[in-house]
Formats: sequence, C-alpha cells, structure tokens
Amino acid sequence: MQAPRGSRSVPTLVLALIAVLIPTTVWAVPSYARQTGLPCSGCHYTPPELNAAGRRFKLAGYVDKNKDTKVMTDDSNARHAGLDLLASLPLAVMFETSITTVSSHQPATQNGTFEFPQDVSLFLAGAWSTHVGSFLQMTYHPQGDHFSIDNTDIRYAQTTKLGGNELIYGVTLNNNPTLEDVWNDTPAWGFPWIASDSAATPAAAPIISGRLAQDVAGLGAYAMWDDHLYLGATVYRSDHVGGSQPNPGTDFAYNIRGVAPYWRIAWQESTPKANLEVGTYGMHMTSTPGAIAGLEDAYTDWAMDAQYDRTLFRKDVLSLRGTYIHESSTLAASVAAGNAQLSSHQLDTATVNAEYHYGNHYSATVGWFRTGGTADPLLYAANPVTGSANGDPGSTGYVASFSWWPAQNVQAAVQYVGYTRFNGAGTNYDGSGRNASANNTLYLLGRFAF
Repeated sequence: MQAPRGSRSVPTLVLALIAVLIPTTVWAVPSYARQTGLPCSGCHYTPPELNAAGRRFKLAGYVDKNKDTKVMTDDSNARHAGLDLLASLPLAVMFETSITTVSSHQPATQNGTFEFPQDVSLFLAGAWSTHVGSFLQMTYHPQGDHFSIDNTDIRYAQTTKLGGNELIYGVTLNNNPTLEDVWNDTPAWGFPWIASDSAATPAAAPIISGRLAQDVAGLGAYAMWDDHLYLGATVYRSDHVGGSQPNPGTDFAYNIRGVAPYWRIAWQESTPKANLEVGTYGMHMTSTPGAIAGLEDAYTDWAMDAQYDRTLFRKDVLSLRGTYIHESSTLAASVAAGNAQLSSHQLDTATVNAEYHYGNHYSATVGWFRTGGTADPLLYAANPVTGSANGDPGSTGYVASFSWWPAQNVQAAVQYVGYTRFNGAGTNYDGSGRNASANNTLYLLGRFAF
C-alpha cells in the first residue's frame, strides 16, 4: 500500500513529539495514581487491561480500601468520619492525536486523515468518599466541536463475609452496557483498545456491542464472592443525551420500552502467575424506533466469554481473550416503517485475540473477528462504502497492533485492520465497485495522560 504524499513524515513527527513530552517521573491513569500512589502497572498489564489488583479496585468502587481503613481508624481523623473527602479533586486529562490511511480512500474524500487532536477527554475518576467512587469521562470531538458525556460509571461498594469468605458487593450507575464489567473480553472494554474514527466499519453489530453506549442510563448491582463467583444485573432506560426533555424519541433509533435488563455471570480461578475467567452475559430490549409509542422491535442478546492471563519469564504476560454474541430480533416496527423486509433476524459475532505484554513498555496483539446473520436488503441497504449490495451483514477480518509506552502515561501505537469480507462480500460488496480490502486501515495514535 503506497502512503499518500507527505504521510511518511507523520509517524516521525508523532514519535518526536512524544519524546519531548516524556516526564521525568511517571505515574498511572493520573487521578487514580495520585489517589493510590501506584503506577499504571499497579492496576494494569498495560492500559486499559486490568490485572487482579485493578479488577479489585474497580469492584471496590474505585476507592483505595487501605487508605480508607486508615482514615476510619485513625483517632486524629475521627471528626471527619461523617464526611470522608479526598484532599483534592480526582481530575485527569487525556489527549489523543492520530493519522488514518486506508487502502483506497472513500469517494470525494482525502486519504491520510491527520487529527490533532482526535479527541480530548476530561475525567472525574477516583474516590468521592469512603465507599463511593467514579469513572466519569467527558470527551471533546473536533467534528462536532463540543464536549459530550462519554463512558461513565459511578459506584457504591462494601465488603463483608459470606460463608466465611469475602464478599464484595456494590451498586453501579452507568451509561453503557458491559461498562461495569471487570474483564477485558466484553464489548465496552474489549479489543481493539484503539480505533480510527474516520475509517469505514461493518454495518452490523448486536445492540450490546456499543449500540446503546452513552444513550442509556442504567442502575444495577453486582457481587464478587471469594474472588471466584461474579454476579451482576443492571436495568437500562433510554437517556438520549442531546435530546429535549421530556424526550419524544423522534430522532433516535432505540427508544427502550419499560426497562432493558442486562445480566452477567462469571467464574474466576487465580494463582500467583495465572488468572482464568469464563462467563456469560446478555441483554433484552424492546424498542419503538423514532417514537415513544407504537409497534416495537425486540432484541435478545446472549454471549459467552473467556479470558486467560499468564505471567511468563520476568514480568511478561500472555493474554488470550474471546467472546461470542448471538442476537435474536423481531423487527415489527422496522418492517412497518419500511426499514426492514423480514421480521425475524439472527446475528452472530465472534472475536478472539492474543496479546503479549513485554514488561510495562511494549505490547503486541493479533485478533480475528467475524459477523454473520440474516440477509435483509432493506435493513442492510446498498450504499457506496457503508452499504451492502446483497443485504448480507457478514464481515470477516483481522487486527494487528503494537503499542509502546515510553512512560506509563504516554503511548504510541500502530494498528492495521484488514478485511477479507465486508458487508456481505469480498468484491464489489456495496454495488459501487468497492472491495472489502479497500477498507484495510493503517492507524497511528499518540496518547498523553496527565
């Protein structure tokens, strides 16, 4: 693939900028690091993949329990028992810049998209009080030229004993199904960790794979017993950030009728050098697209997942992850509106990946993904680049990425995404002569957190 004129200098420019900005003292995701006094490696293999300590920190409500115990038992702080606040607000900033080059540019667009910035995020992330903490993200996107709510999870957590073993339990308020999970094989925190926001992506995906992200509000409960059994359940309602209130739902594809329940069950086995998790999760939703009443579309997703992390040699870690999602849907409202030809649909997605963490400074990942399901010429209509000429939602491809952390709050990454099938075919998939491989994408990212 030939790079566009001038693009060869961009990686050098990004890496040079990173080298200039490396601080002499490095810490983790900044507000959590300032709160706990730990580097990124205290909770992550490499961000955002959580290790055992990071999973426990999240389960405990983003609160450093050792410090909380000290506060509550220190007589000099007894007068603060009713209001346990941090000395400073848990604030952090993330800045991302990137370049995207595709094998064949989209019609009437330039290739080699350089975004400076790609986005800027503000975080309120850390303990609010003894048992309450948050991961609250606001992100600025240059295309819209404004900040908007991003992934948000606010928690209350407690620890007790059940059957002589530890029980961590809590309540979560969040805006993205699977965001509450503590493993990295479910959609919200799953691979790929980075992605271009300008390259074409396949049209079909289950609702649990980001279709409702930041457009819902969910209240749920979770528990981890004996560091083995994890149970969680959340009910979601449409939130429609950016819409008028009360909201008529007229400009939104999903308007949840009643509540949409999400469930999660996982079993974990751990040794000093290895961690294995196997689980299942799912969601059911009925929706009135484009209105708050009328005919409904119904979706039921269920999934299986597994993750295995193994420490090798010095502190190197090999991670293997996979998830399979099956969606059954009945689209009465979409058929009546002329947006689907068939009422009954099936959709299946599978992703697997293997990652090698070389210490805390390098990681390399390879992954494979596949989507398949019921063909529908109206639901997956023919359109240049984004559409399907035969109405088939099938896509297959691979991802290879490499990341370098010269400092624990600075990342340089390169990723290649290749497609053997895109929206139903390998050649002329959109009916306008575009092949699946035309969407193969080279993506370079520079990320800074402080």
